Amino acid sequence: MIRLFIALNIPQKIKEEIIQLRNSLINNPFDYKWEPPDKLHLTLKFIGEVDENLDEKIQKEISFIGEYEAFKCTLSEFGFFYSGNEPRILWLGLNINEKIFELVEMLNEKLVKFGIEKEKKKFKPHLTLMRVRKNLDKNFINSFVRWTPDGENCKLPDTEFFADSISLIKSELHSRGSRYTEIKNYKLQLMGGK
Repeated sequence: MIRLFIALNIPQKIKEEIIQLRNSLINNPFDYKWEPPDKLHLTLKFIGEVDENLDEKIQKEISFIGEYEAFKCTLSEFGFFYSGNEPRILWLGLNINEKIFELVEMLNEKLVKFGIEKEKKKFKPHLTLMRVRKNLDKNFINSFVRWTPDGENCKLPDTEFFADSISLIKSELHSRGSRYTEIKNYKLQLMGGK
């Protein structure tokens, strides 16, 4: 069996900016266990465990990805996914061209033939910054989600970038966490076909 997912790759320069921004918002950023830079990506489809002999068939089935143009992205807001009342994942949202939702739907449709279930949750473009292992204090949470009276989240810089590749990635679980290996990279078209 092999554990797979499909992800939009984030440019290295943008990953570095996100890490600087994250570190600037809190005291003692090195006291926390963050997702490493090589794991900052936008998951488009978590495939899960499949037979290894499906690997190449899946690569072929999703090759239509290369017909899409690079995605224009901006950082939107920080947020937390909760389990009960406890924050479990700190994320950074992305605003992306609407075509990304069409692509995610196509991936869901095309992979059903391999026994891979369609995603039931609505797709929310985000990067996972931290998986929370212990309870966080309110100061940490408020550093990222500072709600103002008019409902505004923590102000983010106007960082605009193009994500120009998508990868099929193998995830191996180890005692010290997961290790990712790119199996196939799909280059996206230049904007406007240039």
